[in-house]
Amino acid sequence: MAFEKQRQRLAGVVAIPVTPFTAAGDVDAETYERLVERLVLSGVEVVTPNGNTGEFYALEEQETRQCLEVTAKAAREASVLAGVGHDVRTAVKAAKHARASGADMVMIHQPVHPYVSRAGWIDYHRAIANEVPELGVVLYVRNPAIEGEDLAQLADVAPNVLGVKYAVPDPVRFRTVARDAGYERFVWIAGLAELSAPGYFAVGATGFTSGLVNVAPQISLDLFRRLRNRDFDGVMEIWDRIRPFEEMRAAHGNANNVSVVKDALSQLGLCRPDVRPPSRLLTTAERDQLFGILSSWGLS
Repeated sequence: MAFEKQRQRLAGVVAIPVTPFTAAGDVDAETYERLVERLVLSGVEVVTPNGNTGEFYALEEQETRQCLEVTAKAAREASVLAGVGHDVRTAVKAAKHARASGADMVMIHQPVHPYVSRAGWIDYHRAIANEVPELGVVLYVRNPAIEGEDLAQLADVAPNVLGVKYAVPDPVRFRTVARDAGYERFVWIAGLAELSAPGYFAVGATGFTSGLVNVAPQISLDLFRRLRNRDFDGVMEIWDRIRPFEEMRAAHGNANNVSVVKDALSQLGLCRPDVRPPSRLLTTAERDQLFGILSSWGLS
């Protein structure tokens, strides 16, 4: 099967690293490299620069290129799944840069457009995937209007599409889409992180994306091992431990999703807590709450 190594790795913990900034507000390449190395040395096999936890939509084009290049350098033997998006030309340009920099896959962010037709959704992804046939392509599906038959039609015209990061908060909908698209045709990745992973694994997912893995890699990797081994008592034990952290990220419509991860890394001395608008820094009360969570994990 084409892209077999990539398929095997996507059926695991897909890390979405943060993008650290300097005091002047620029991308901190040295710190970024250390954070990626920390993930890979912990056992992570797929790293996604320019994902949403990496503040993709707050980065300039040159900054996304820099993040990709740093990741490719630091990833060692791990797979690099480069986030690309925006208009077709921009996404293709980024995908070709990812290929030239050593990435072996790209993740196409959902089209940011007020008027998305199903046929147009297929055309958008086909246009990007066909320009980089040597790379595996992962779809980032957040639109509940996309049907399984749409994914199957896309795979017919873009055979390098191998994975689906499914981020519609509805496991029943996920199972329906995956069944209609073909379970074996794609690697199905739970795209709403650790708290949703058990429900999605129960109906066919084999991997999950994670921002928490930046902070506590072994917790995320242990959760995956238990999910893979169907040790659901162990899964729920970990689930209960991480729930306060993930609920902080999800509060207020995910307003602090990245801020919580970066502040946790800051409290561990790993990077600055800075985020770019429209995200914001945590309040003192929120930072104290987060400190308590990290202490309960033995990390503070």
